Amino acid sequence: MAAAGSGGRNFSFKVVLLGEGCVGKTSMVLRYCENKFNDKHITTLQASFLNKKLNITGKRVNLAIWHAPQEAGHVTVACALQDTAGQERFHALGPIYYRDSNGAVLVYDVTDDDSFQKVKSWVKELRKMLGNDICLCIVGNKIDLDKDRNVSTEEAESYAVSVGAKHYQTSAKLNKGIEELFLDLCKRMMEAAQADERSKGNGGSQLASSRRGVQIVDDEPQATPTGGCCSSG
Repeated sequence: MAAAGSGGRNFSFKVVLLGEGCVGKTSMVLRYCENKFNDKHITTLQASFLNKKLNITGKRVNLAIWHAPQEAGHVTVACALQDTAGQERFHALGPIYYRDSNGAVLVYDVTDDDSFQKVKSWVKELRKMLGNDICLCIVGNKIDLDKDRNVSTEEAESYAVSVGAKHYQTSAKLNKGIEELFLDLCKRMMEAAQADERSKGNGGSQLASSRRGVQIVDDEPQATPTGGCCSSG
């Protein structure tokens, strides 16, 4: 979408994608940001992010979408969530990875019930660390493989409601539901940021926004951040 004209306001949000390996996290991001899809699964070895600029109801939104492990100090988590050891190391560094996130996209493979159960662990972790200050999306990816589905839509939707999240179904391969997922998430994050600002009043809006990692500034040209490397996931 094109950037908003002068007189609007800018929002900058950080969204983190979490989930088991092979559920399609990177494929979803690449499809959304670059409209690309790769059938091959290549393990993502380091944290990376892509930016997406949108115009939503006349307001400019810069969305930084983070996924995969990242370096924390001198420790690099490689191939996280591919095996038990990697998973434990990733969880240990989790707060460094997802702190200041305004939204989280928790992805599972509709053909893999274990990946759905792992999403529940991430929900507990995020609620414990960030409370209600983060918009949660639970996403069943790979609906193009619906004939092999092992996680029912009803079960996933019921769980999402129980934890205050929203449930979506997507296919990075067929480009289904991806645009709707991120657009809805952006709108929810904007509403949360604006509600925070209103509740604190003009004097406290800057503090409220910084607590959530949200930037709300007067409309002005912004430099485009450089994204990290990405691979199909």
